[in-house]
Amino acid sequence: MSSGTQQLVFPVYLYSYFEQAYQAVMGKPSVSFQYVQGVTPLSTGLESFSIMVTYFVVIFGGQWVMKNFQPIRANFFFQLHNLVLTLISLALLVLFVEQVYPIYRAHGLFYSVCNDGAWTQPLELLYYLNYLTKYYELVDTVFLVLRKKKLEFLHYYHHSLTMLLCFTQLNGKTAVSYVPITLNLLVHVFMYYYYWRASCGVKIWWKKYLTLLQITQFIIDLGFVYFCAYNYFSATYYPTLPHVGTCAGTESAALFGVLLLSSYLFLFIQFFFKTYKAPAVKPAAKKA
Repeated sequence: MSSGTQQLVFPVYLYSYFEQAYQAVMGKPSVSFQYVQGVTPLSTGLESFSIMVTYFVVIFGGQWVMKNFQPIRANFFFQLHNLVLTLISLALLVLFVEQVYPIYRAHGLFYSVCNDGAWTQPLELLYYLNYLTKYYELVDTVFLVLRKKKLEFLHYYHHSLTMLLCFTQLNGKTAVSYVPITLNLLVHVFMYYYYWRASCGVKIWWKKYLTLLQITQFIIDLGFVYFCAYNYFSATYYPTLPHVGTCAGTESAALFGVLLLSSYLFLFIQFFFKTYKAPAVKPAAKKA
């Protein structure tokens, strides 16, 4: 849909400003973008896997090197990093909402998460830009290493594999991608805002609820991806089973998404109870 016929979600059509910015930076219109596996930068498994391996070498090698040095706070750069990611996440979120809502309004929820027609050129560009941010978010861990903070398994597992998740869904063209992506962007707006304000010395009381928001995000994600995967496999292999219809996307992308998001939910729930559950008071301590 062009900006002239686009149903407005906000008072102005924000994507038109994005198109102008894209033209200024790239020197060509945004409508010229097409994601082509093997041609578009960072569109091959070798590139993504190589960067993931480099990420692990850097963070664990960095931990070994930092044993001989005092922590490097780098507060200004840390604050700037988190502020930039707050703004990027917010910008992508509103652009996604602006593109997805008219599709949902015109065709319904099932169409928006399962139909090939819901994979539009503007959304493909936004999916790709969101994918690129996952590489920049790896810098989060570098700051932890420089500050000599403990690296939780959940942190580097989530950072490294979310990058691959976005890669697989982009290549698989799974229409339901907008659900986990928009929810993730919403979480990231609050999360990076929290890190930015906390690094400025502001005490934030809602960190616990941020983790609860992340858990809620994965529950909603799984509701959608299980539904879409079930409909795809039922329509393709077991048409006698009750289903609404088939769903767009490749089988490998669907299976990887289901398995990875399931593991995220389990690990975040585990992290929540480990971090926030009050330790049991021993009888002797109670008596004292």
